[in-house]
Amino acid sequence: MKELRRPERLAPGARVAVVAPSGPVPEERLQAGLGLLRGWGLDPVVAPHVLDRHDTFDYLAGKDADRAADLQNAWCDPSVDAVLCARGGYGAQRMVDLLDWEAMRAAGPKVFVGFSDITALHEAFATRLGLVTLHGPMAAGVDFVKNARAQDHLRATLFAPETVRTIVSGGTALVPGRARGVTLGGCLTLLAAGLGTPHTRPGAAGGLLCLEDVGEETYRLDRCLTQLLRAGWLDGVRGLLLGSWENCDTPDRVRALLADRLGTLGVPVAEDVGFGHCDGALTIPFGVLAELDADAGTLTLDEPALR
Repeated sequence: MKELRRPERLAPGARVAVVAPSGPVPEERLQAGLGLLRGWGLDPVVAPHVLDRHDTFDYLAGKDADRAADLQNAWCDPSVDAVLCARGGYGAQRMVDLLDWEAMRAAGPKVFVGFSDITALHEAFATRLGLVTLHGPMAAGVDFVKNARAQDHLRATLFAPETVRTIVSGGTALVPGRARGVTLGGCLTLLAAGLGTPHTRPGAAGGLLCLEDVGEETYRLDRCLTQLLRAGWLDGVRGLLLGSWENCDTPDRVRALLADRLGTLGVPVAEDVGFGHCDGALTIPFGVLAELDADAGTLTLDEPALR
């Protein structure tokens, strides 16, 4: 697991493109998010198909080819400094193979932000572009438009990343200890669904793996964790950070499962780290070398997430 290339931080006046690689986007929330971005001094532009809805599968924000074209065109536009996803849902896996990765690599590094279903793209950006990406609130997400902590942490990461080199979660140790490695991860179900597919890392060896999910029954979380274990994907992982498990089972039952499946790996595990599908979600950079202190509930980056 190697450190990835860090994009440039944003400055007032930077142009940011908003795309919808996954599910349909509520226009009211999109407009609220655009207003916040403008309030930060940014110049947001909306990709042509962000408000589309697929004719047959209404859980998709338009056709796969259109969603892919929006992302690729935004990334390859030299006037765009960052690409922000509007929301998650489902659909990124359907369009990721339609992207021209050679053209996107030639466009150079940019900031990329999203979470949830966007996990599939975090993996692709790491494997195909070798870029640090930000697992954080999305432009039309409820947390982004309504929660000050989520807004402030993302804003600091984008504009002044040296101020958030130590991410203090307030979490606790499921397994105590310290570990160093390169951050990666995202939504558990998406990581499990990506096993054996293109644009996905062969494993988490040498990494600090961040995991979270939403709305899953305990046996489904068990199935995904067991799949990662049986596939050897967790072999050599250095440590784990566990985020939110919103609308899953009771905290005690989820904790028992996590301890059962992950507690025997022999590495530090921090829980309740405060990223993912929760109120006030923290922005976690993927692809940076960092130290996890599970007892203190901190993640300290060797360098700022962005240059």
